[in-house]
Amino acid sequence: MIFGTLPSGQQVERVELSSGRLRAEVLTYGAIIRTLEVSGVNVVLGLDTLDDYRTRSRYFGAVVGRYGNRIANARFTLDGVEFALPANNGPNCLHGGVEGFDSKVWTIAERTGSSVTLTLTSPDGDQGFPGTLTASVTYTLADDALRIDYTAESDAPTVVNLTNHSYFNLKGGGDVLDHVVQMEAEHYLPVDDDKIPTGEAAPVKGTPFDFTEPHTVGERYDGAYDHCFVLDGGAIKVTGGELTMEVTTTEPGVQFYAGGMLDGVATPFGPFAGLCLETQHYPDAPNQPQFPSTVLRPGERRTSTTTYRFI
Repeated sequence: MIFGTLPSGQQVERVELSSGRLRAEVLTYGAIIRTLEVSGVNVVLGLDTLDDYRTRSRYFGAVVGRYGNRIANARFTLDGVEFALPANNGPNCLHGGVEGFDSKVWTIAERTGSSVTLTLTSPDGDQGFPGTLTASVTYTLADDALRIDYTAESDAPTVVNLTNHSYFNLKGGGDVLDHVVQMEAEHYLPVDDDKIPTGEAAPVKGTPFDFTEPHTVGERYDGAYDHCFVLDGGAIKVTGGELTMEVTTTEPGVQFYAGGMLDGVATPFGPFAGLCLETQHYPDAPNQPQFPSTVLRPGERRTSTTTYRFI
């Protein structure tokens, strides 16, 4: 089904998925999850038109890459060679640059009634990144859950950090300040004024970043969360209204963003209309060797899986 047509004339498709009480719409533009319904309630923020996604989006529902999150000073060095990237977030490169994976048209490789696999080839030098990268994402609805499987391969050494940027609101409307969050994360990554990690993994105990016990989004830190948490192998739980979402992942971290920078003007949604749980490797890892490596070399295949289960 055609969702819209880009100025270039390229068409964007919409794929409908269903399983049990779950329904989803996925776009080939940005591999976007446009809707995710649980028993008829849409729990993600989505936009009405393709033009909205081109001009009014804050990565709503998209796969971001080649490198999700920030790379400091829009540059990194790999094997002794420095690579310059677009600076689209102050001095930094955010979510792969000015034309990241969120604004590319992906190809449908396989589809069933409950799953779809999308692929994208990013050429050598795309947004400054080295190597031709082939990426895929598979969305599967099953057992009251959305499962996302990512793969990436490259013909030259590069860095990669893929994640999905869906904004969740489990009530289907209003704000998420009353959503209750709990995660098995004893440490988080403090950041500087440009939201670049300082390099340490700081204990959450005694800080507003301690979600080892459940807390609402808005009760501390003015709800202004946009930080990476170091996961300890357990689940993240979010409860909004009568619905609970349990998130598990093979990734070492999760960027918890509470949507505080949505403004209701540049985007259709106001502050805290939805929260993001972007499972990923750490921000700025290419420049911080103490972090888990995001380097991908020829002959390797990077895979990761994240599951959002609804209870």
